[in-house]
Amino acid sequence: MDMRVLSHSSELNAQSRRVCAAIGVFDGLHLGHQQVVRRMLSDARQWDALSVAITFDRHPNAVVAPDRAPPMLYTNRQKLKALEDMGVDVVWMIPFDKAVSQTPGETFVREMARDFPQLRGLSVGQDFAFGHRRSGSVALLEALGRELGFSVHGLEALSLGGEVVSSTRIRQAIQTGRLEVADQMLGRPWALSGPVVTGDKLGGKLGFPTANLETTGLVLPPRGVYAALVVVRGERHQAVVNIGIRPTLSHPTPTLRVEAHLLNYSGDLYGQELEIYFREKLREEQTFASLEKLTAQIHRDLEQARRIFYAERLE
Repeated sequence: MDMRVLSHSSELNAQSRRVCAAIGVFDGLHLGHQQVVRRMLSDARQWDALSVAITFDRHPNAVVAPDRAPPMLYTNRQKLKALEDMGVDVVWMIPFDKAVSQTPGETFVREMARDFPQLRGLSVGQDFAFGHRRSGSVALLEALGRELGFSVHGLEALSLGGEVVSSTRIRQAIQTGRLEVADQMLGRPWALSGPVVTGDKLGGKLGFPTANLETTGLVLPPRGVYAALVVVRGERHQAVVNIGIRPTLSHPTPTLRVEAHLLNYSGDLYGQELEIYFREKLREEQTFASLEKLTAQIHRDLEQARRIFYAERLE
């Protein structure tokens, strides 16, 4: 059965069906999040219930405190895919807006229990707080659970290498180029995902057509040039990816770009969703004296990337 995605709890029409739920932002669905979801799935098997992951379409800070909104690890599409891979039946993806942000935690739970009258279990992280001014806590959930008839599991944070696994730590690892650390905490390789948008086509003019990714609001590795694998339409392609402002072009208002040149590929990628798995950093971002020198360096980048991919095949 395909996983269902709801925008409101009433869409499930679960009046006669038992439900076990888990609540969280679940950005990245890292090892700690997976622990919460697995507890929900275990409860659902025990109760012969639907498993419902309750999450948000953006980080709450994007509405409550935009200046403190973190860059996201995953797009919503990536998050939904990760939840589906774990075997979740239903995702209630709450469109987080000002009205939701002002809903008290107790009101939220009572409305959920109204739409899920046979709610049997609720799993969250031990330090999870929700609702207006973070008025909802594990203690509140437990009190409401006793009244409304559901059990609550507040799971302790997971540690790896003596440090707590968190979305914040994973963001820091990616931003400082420690991608293998991020992968360990996620329990899977991290990928940067986004749709291909129209660029200025300079790469094509130089003989290296690139796909420009829309990555607004997403966490990025440090600037530079990388060997990477790019997944498009379910197929993997070797690529060289540039993250930077292209200083050689001396644009008066440079913007940070993510551009991927797929090796041995020709075709239109506009509008396609790409996932980039970074393999190795080739070099830092550089300024070149001319487009000819830039072109020569791109040739060297492609050759270095090919050697890396060839070596990987031999391992």
